[in-house]
Amino acid sequence: MRFRINHTTRYTYSDPVAVCHNLVRLTPRQTSRQTIESHRLVVSPEPADLVQRTDVLGNRVGYFSIPHAHKGLAVSATSEVTVNDPAALPESTPGWEEIRESLRKRDHPETAGAYRFVFPSLHVTDEPALREYASESFHPSRPILEATRELTTRIHEDFKYSPAATTVSTPILEAFEKRAGVCQDFAHLQTAMLRSLGLAARYVSGYLRTLPAPGKERLVGTDASHAWLGVYTGVSGWIDFDPTNDSLPRTDHITLAIGRDYADVAPVQGVFVGGGTNTLDVSVDVAPMAES
Repeated sequence: MRFRINHTTRYTYSDPVAVCHNLVRLTPRQTSRQTIESHRLVVSPEPADLVQRTDVLGNRVGYFSIPHAHKGLAVSATSEVTVNDPAALPESTPGWEEIRESLRKRDHPETAGAYRFVFPSLHVTDEPALREYASESFHPSRPILEATRELTTRIHEDFKYSPAATTVSTPILEAFEKRAGVCQDFAHLQTAMLRSLGLAARYVSGYLRTLPAPGKERLVGTDASHAWLGVYTGVSGWIDFDPTNDSLPRTDHITLAIGRDYADVAPVQGVFVGGGTNTLDVSVDVAPMAES
């Protein structure tokens, strides 16, 4: 499946901003099942510099600065991406304790890379209540894939999707106690639960193609960023899970970046001087393209 993705972030300031410095993570990842056909980033006002690099986690990161006064900022990314179905799931996977022990050995490059996702991070803290919740699915010697799929379903069933329940800075334990939140919260919660058991879990940001209701036209710009997670399963590598939709991501999920949590993958972040009050508007459009 091939998609064109338009992601635009606009800031409007009540007073002039004298200078700003920003990082952007708006380039989709190149993976074994995802190919970047094209990508274009446009910043207005035109920045003094715009450089790209790859961070330690393999994400493409752009940096730009605007050293003159401005009362608005627009960052627009247009990407064309081909997404293929993931590999077939293995018929069986090792028990989760076996995976946990293999991570501790760190004697293989892939295992060593996965080990960084075992530890707590800024938004994914170690909470006894989350470990207790996860343990109901992770019985002794249970295959890691089977246990993680059940945990994904339980989160989907036990937690309510409610944008009003949390903000981007809501602590994970508060979202757990409310049993409500958005995709970011659900991804953080399941990631924390898996790490609490000594497993490697990583936060995944990206896009999810949404389909209009029957008989309705697709509305441009009303899609949104999405978040899910991946768990390291040993020889089968990383397998992604989407607790918000109780699914395993397929071609409708487009991966943008991976990290320990949201702080590693925020699409736009930075600092500015001045500006007074500001408003933020984000528009995302994920449109399928005709196959060539």
